[in-house]
Amino acid sequence: MARITRVEILQVDLVPLVKRTDAIQSFVKQETPMVRITTDEGLTGTGYSYTVGSGGSSVVALIRDHLAPRLIGRDPLKIEAIWKELFFSTHSTAVGAITALALATIDTALWDLKCLASGRPLWVEAGGAQAQVPLYTTEGGWLHIEPEALVDDALKAREAGFKGSKIKVGRPHVSEDVARLSAVRDKLGAGFEIMVDANQAFTVSEAIRRARHFEPLDLAWFEEPLPAEDLDGHIRLSQSTSLPIAVGESMYHPSHFREYLQKGGCSIVQADVARIGGITPWLKVAHLAETFNVDICPHFLMEIHISLTAAVPNARWVEWIPQLEPITTSRMTVENGYAIPPASPGLGIDWDWQAIEKARMFTPLVVTA
Repeated sequence: MARITRVEILQVDLVPLVKRTDAIQSFVKQETPMVRITTDEGLTGTGYSYTVGSGGSSVVALIRDHLAPRLIGRDPLKIEAIWKELFFSTHSTAVGAITALALATIDTALWDLKCLASGRPLWVEAGGAQAQVPLYTTEGGWLHIEPEALVDDALKAREAGFKGSKIKVGRPHVSEDVARLSAVRDKLGAGFEIMVDANQAFTVSEAIRRARHFEPLDLAWFEEPLPAEDLDGHIRLSQSTSLPIAVGESMYHPSHFREYLQKGGCSIVQADVARIGGITPWLKVAHLAETFNVDICPHFLMEIHISLTAAVPNARWVEWIPQLEPITTSRMTVENGYAIPPASPGLGIDWDWQAIEKARMFTPLVVTA
């Protein structure tokens, strides 16, 4: 039986490849906490999570001071037991983003170890439901981009095989959002999917108003229209519109998804593997959504979400936002607008350790017996 003997903690900060703006913020830096977990059998699993510009040092501190020491001597294959113990060990600070991001950094490393030990890729180890998943792009749809450029990007995306584009909404007046969306719909036609994302910017009344104006455009979904903590507002909005309402990137525990699904607050879930606390709870959310006949369309982190979406039968889309290219040598395989999960054992991410060494923010922190 293998035992964990070493945990290495580090952080890499990544600058987005393009300018990214939405209705509430600019995405200027991705702080990327990472861990490497090594066993007495010589295997090492690597995991990671991320923040949008701040909080990375808090995630690192939680792992260093409270979580990593609890891993030493544990059987790395007992992932469920480890996740539950770590979650309850921080219960005075849970449920929330910092705890979830710290748990995800560890949990993804444990799953990497599990898949390396079995010799199987993550998408097979976690279920093996589908061999390819459709792609949509967000990189050309940021809020600062004007209609002509939105159209140009959508045309290039369709030519490259993408099945849809996400466009940020939340301009000061609804007419501005409608003009941007209409330009893409008029040029691309009815067969190209358009998703919209408000990044929690609206009040209930404004979300209902904008949904009414968006309905003629036949959108694939209306994402994060309201603050994630406003369940009742999402219920009111869902009851008032024919648009599918998508939520999840700002929710940090499977129970939150259960409440939304039970009460009709959404019709698409977008669990983010980092923000939900790792692969272990992500799979629970996906299977929970399946029991409600609801799709899961995860947020961001395409490099790991391609394997998770391929693992479950109710995953509908992978979101194209490349971010790990500066510190990895692997690239997502894309064929005719579909993402293909990696065939290699583990998470399917090949880390460039020389690049990571140059980009890391501090000397790696090491926890051993």
